[in-house]
Amino acid sequence: MMYSFEKRVDRSNSNCIKWDTVKELYGCEEVIPMWIADMDFEIEPSIVKAIQERLEHSVLGYTFTPNSYYDAVISWFKKRFDWNVEKEWIKFSPGVVPGVNSIIAAYTKPGDEVILQTPVYHPFYKLVKNNGCQVIENPLIYDGEKYDMDFENLESIITDRTRMIILCSPHNPVGRVWTKDELKKLGDICIKHNVLIVSDEIHADIIYKPYKHTVFSSISDEFAENSIICTAPNKTFNIAGLQTANIIIKNEKLRKEFDIQLDKHCVHEPNVFGAIAQEAAYSNGEEWYNGLMEYLTENLKFTIDFFEKRIPKIKLVKPEGTYLLWLDCTNLNMNASDLKDFFVKKCKVGFNDGSMFGIKGEMFQRMNIATSREIIKDALERIEREVNKL
Repeated sequence: MMYSFEKRVDRSNSNCIKWDTVKELYGCEEVIPMWIADMDFEIEPSIVKAIQERLEHSVLGYTFTPNSYYDAVISWFKKRFDWNVEKEWIKFSPGVVPGVNSIIAAYTKPGDEVILQTPVYHPFYKLVKNNGCQVIENPLIYDGEKYDMDFENLESIITDRTRMIILCSPHNPVGRVWTKDELKKLGDICIKHNVLIVSDEIHADIIYKPYKHTVFSSISDEFAENSIICTAPNKTFNIAGLQTANIIIKNEKLRKEFDIQLDKHCVHEPNVFGAIAQEAAYSNGEEWYNGLMEYLTENLKFTIDFFEKRIPKIKLVKPEGTYLLWLDCTNLNMNASDLKDFFVKKCKVGFNDGSMFGIKGEMFQRMNIATSREIIKDALERIEREVNKL
């Protein structure tokens, strides 16, 4: 079956955060939004079919989660990552962010420390602070080409109040796919100092060849007992609006403590359509997913080539995973405020401002390429024209 990822889908008037809030966010309807991490592609057909079939029943009362839901999750992770997951390890969350919030609440108390490897996905900062904890930064090392973990710094900042580290794997926004050796070094340090690893792996399926994602818990039983893996089909299959995620916890003690937080927040079962969509996606979506990765790979090649040949003043940090690109704008010689205004007011392109990911991101912008190549080309040509005027 063929899928058209090149089709330009009109998402306006659908309560779409990305497209229906352009004027509100940027003050101008002409801005091309390339910020929030969802895709402009129509979802996999079997997901639509499964939801339509359920609607034909016409009664949407209370439901339970069937075994087939868990089987689909288990099969997907076994096939893609050779990771053996058991049903009882899987806990529902209405998203990875709410899941991480409950995790912090479950295993910390006010005043404890949580380590973030910055620049990093911006909601993490708020989640830590909302739970009364302190953010401790373990900045990634940027050599002008790629980012690496700073293990020496990591070990030096751990104190007797450090309870956990939130690992972003693959890393958002810098696009790193951590190697098994890197993850082993990280895991050994955390075992040594009794620091829990919370691994956000929501982008695990969006990996470019020849890179390979390693699920942190799959490395060893010891690591599995000292980690929590946060997953969801939302990025892979563009169903974030259905708010379905899975928090996978092998350690029985940690699992029971997490259950207490779910009960406190009255989080028990996914909504009927979220459960159906995930099961359909993981059971029948591989062909669509393969087509998606081919299209994203071509989008990435097109974008890299455009920046290198036509906008060399902006350096694209080549991603190993995710459909989010990290743009180094240092050579534009602007401060963070002027940089943001340049893209919005001059170029009429809406990226995520790098400063929201931490101080280390101030001279950067985050760009989403999960859209039609026509839109990407339009955005890049706008940027090219304005950069050439500087």
